[in-house]
Amino acid sequence: MLRRRFIDIGANITDEVFRGVYHGSTKHPDDFEAMIKRAKQVGVQKLIITGGSLESSRQALELASTGSDLYCTVGCHPTRCSEFDNYSQGPEKYLEELIKLARSSEKVVAVGEFGLDYDRSQFCSPDVQRQYFEFQFELAVAIRKPLFLHCRSSGEDFLRILQANRKRFSTGVVHSFDGTWDQARAYIDMDLYIGINGCSLKTIENLEVVKKIPSDRLMIETDCPYCDIKPTHAGHKFVKTTFESKKKERFEEGKQVKGRNEPQNIVQVLEVIAGCRGDTVPVSNKVFNGLVCRYVFLLFKKEFKYL
Repeated sequence: MLRRRFIDIGANITDEVFRGVYHGSTKHPDDFEAMIKRAKQVGVQKLIITGGSLESSRQALELASTGSDLYCTVGCHPTRCSEFDNYSQGPEKYLEELIKLARSSEKVVAVGEFGLDYDRSQFCSPDVQRQYFEFQFELAVAIRKPLFLHCRSSGEDFLRILQANRKRFSTGVVHSFDGTWDQARAYIDMDLYIGINGCSLKTIENLEVVKKIPSDRLMIETDCPYCDIKPTHAGHKFVKTTFESKKKERFEEGKQVKGRNEPQNIVQVLEVIAGCRGDTVPVSNKVFNGLVCRYVFLLFKKEFKYL
């Protein structure tokens, strides 16, 4: 029987919820190591920890340095782009610090996550987001690593800026993709990959798009602790594997925390993708072991060795 193996290309595991802390309040014991163990039990062989600001990128690299199976990105998330203007030494110095950090370790496998997020413009205005989305291509040029891109409700501007900067990057992945097939095809035409997680599988329209994405352009992720597959999602009917969970107030050692997504749940992302595409489980094993993991490796081939 084929054994599933996964590379979670987007995991926000520096989040304090994996240490039992929610909104500054401790609700249960630190279960970070147990969470990592559960991921390994289902076949997660590597995790890419996402950086979303200068400080969180530092934290991501520090954490990635503790395990041979952990890697990270360096960049500034669109909702955090006001940090460029607010940095005491100015935007250029902020960028310089990102470049310095990204160059400091082979554990850094990608630039990001960066892009546009108009759904959460209350945190950073679209004008500022656009300015520093484009600005961060300087980081891409400086370290010459794949892009880890974020796009929410900003398709036209996102695509326009990507196209204007096409000569400044070679490849990358648009993670947590929830756009249209036309958008996906445009990204693929720019030699980009499409990252799928629970937020990509919410609606019937989402599933129709996922059906069309070529297997050699598809990557899977959890984006934990966010983007879990909820019972209300169109893709939920394809979930075959469930894991026992308890509310954080009733925490039990060895069990998931209800409502907190984690890398172990990447199995469910696989099942929904395979289900909506009409694949049987054996076929999905073959497709995703032989293709998806292979192409994740190819994307990041200069950065890590696939086991």
